[in-house]
Amino acid sequence: MNEMETIIFGMISHVGSARSSYLEGLRAARTGDFTEAESKIEEGNESLKTGHSVHHQLIQKEASGEKVEIQLLLVHAEDLLITTETLREVVIEFVNVYKRMEK
Repeated sequence: MNEMETIIFGMISHVGSARSSYLEGLRAARTGDFTEAESKIEEGNESLKTGHSVHHQLIQKEASGEKVEIQLLLVHAEDLLITTETLREVVIEFVNVYKRMEK
């Protein structure tokens, strides 16, 4: 595995963990466990932040003039990053809806 693949797999790993945490948070909120839901969202935020950091490394490489080869694996990683960011927003909204329903 080359350096680029290692970076991309790191991004996929962190962002995939974030996605899983957000979904676990949503499931917790659905059962009324808002403490767990908030904890899972925060856990997801930390993983997503790390994934963004890895992605930022690639952007810095490109900005410094180093050629970043576009490959299917990178496209997949970026797609996962974007969809996970969207999922995060949807989960936060649903948790708020579940909280309102509990009142």
